[in-house]
Amino acid sequence: MKIAYIGIDLLASALRALLREGCEVCEIFTCRTDNKTEFNREVIAIAEELSLPYSLEPISKADMDRLKKAGVDAVICAGYYHKVPTDTDIPLVNIHPALLPIGRGAWPMPITILKGLPKSGVTFHKMAKSFDTGDILLQGEFELSENEDLESFMKKVSVLIEEMIPTLISDFHSLYENATPQGEGEYWKMPDENEYTVTLDMQRERVELILRAFFGYECYLDTEGKRYELIRGRVVEEKPDSGDFFELRNGGYIVAGSVNEI
Repeated sequence: MKIAYIGIDLLASALRALLREGCEVCEIFTCRTDNKTEFNREVIAIAEELSLPYSLEPISKADMDRLKKAGVDAVICAGYYHKVPTDTDIPLVNIHPALLPIGRGAWPMPITILKGLPKSGVTFHKMAKSFDTGDILLQGEFELSENEDLESFMKKVSVLIEEMIPTLISDFHSLYENATPQGEGEYWKMPDENEYTVTLDMQRERVELILRAFFGYECYLDTEGKRYELIRGRVVEEKPDSGDFFELRNGGYIVAGSVNEI
């Protein structure tokens, strides 16, 4: 099966699995990332190792027309910042880390944790003009623990994607032709900065929840007129012996892999 691949490192397990299944990846489209919280290094390394052309520019209608002329059987997207043109008759499949039709939107993973949902999953669906509304080809789910953080969540997503890709490729045309319409759904807007900002006066459980939901990404701490950026923040019971830490007024201490005053 000849495909073009679109994505960043967040869901790169999809690209690895597609290659293992013998797909002929003819071209890769990725994005410019900060390579601090989101990365493109693995996708680019795979492209370079296999001598595949890749682009950091947003994919365009002209790209789609070129891919069609090249005989591409499908375009598969797994994490991308830009809207993919859908006015093409090439089959377009998006990999979404939520159980659609609930959890439409660009960043459902931390919201799933903030909501305290007991499960989540992965949906393979057709791309449509409206984000995350296309017919569903495949769906799988996993349970979430009480202490799930974004990093452990994404490990479960990656494992599930690798388990689902062989089914997608082995029966692609049938799955695509018989995909199930989503019907009514629920769109989750991107969290705003207030949703990943903590203070020392917050209840410890709320601080822990926010830091878990956005673990690996920027969170913010406001205290005594100062503002700090925290990455990979956690709440710990014991006072740390060294390094940057902040004492919560309701018990416990905030520590982080990276602390920067801003």
